[in-house]
Amino acid sequence: MEWWLAEFVAAWWILIPAYAANMAPTVSGGKTPIDGGRMWPDGRRLLGDHKTWKGFITGVVAGGFFGLLELWSQPKLFDMLGFGLPTMTIAAALAIPLGAMLGDLGGSFIKRRLGLQSGADAPFLDQLNFIVGAIALAWWLIPISPWMLLVMLVVTPILHRAANIVGYKLKVKRVPW
Repeated sequence: MEWWLAEFVAAWWILIPAYAANMAPTVSGGKTPIDGGRMWPDGRRLLGDHKTWKGFITGVVAGGFFGLLELWSQPKLFDMLGFGLPTMTIAAALAIPLGAMLGDLGGSFIKRRLGLQSGADAPFLDQLNFIVGAIALAWWLIPISPWMLLVMLVVTPILHRAANIVGYKLKVKRVPW
């Protein structure tokens, strides 16, 4: 297999738990906002009503499930693919979705500071916040090459937008971004 294709597959292997974590809260619903309604000194909410404890926990659990599924399936995939994937560990399987959810919260915090309402479109921030968080925690646990990082940062906004449009058409999301 060509090196670039192996790197592409490896990048997606690492991102599966992050994508699962990012998608899960949209279907779980939630009532208790993480910020508890608190305001920042600028008079705006810290995060907003759409960042809830239930959504956060659901995201980490869903992403962790997929990460553990990767850990379990790794030996079979190594044999099937004929090349090695980055070794998923229990720590990485939990850190990647935790990082994704923390990155998502960071993106919401930035959007509120910019005066954007919850659900407002923020190109690139909306698509990359969870990936940057996931990479920040995964970096210490799984080797990520510069090529893998490039794949993660370039392909994610495209895939994220497409998934949101599908979610909107299926009436799972209230906006197509």
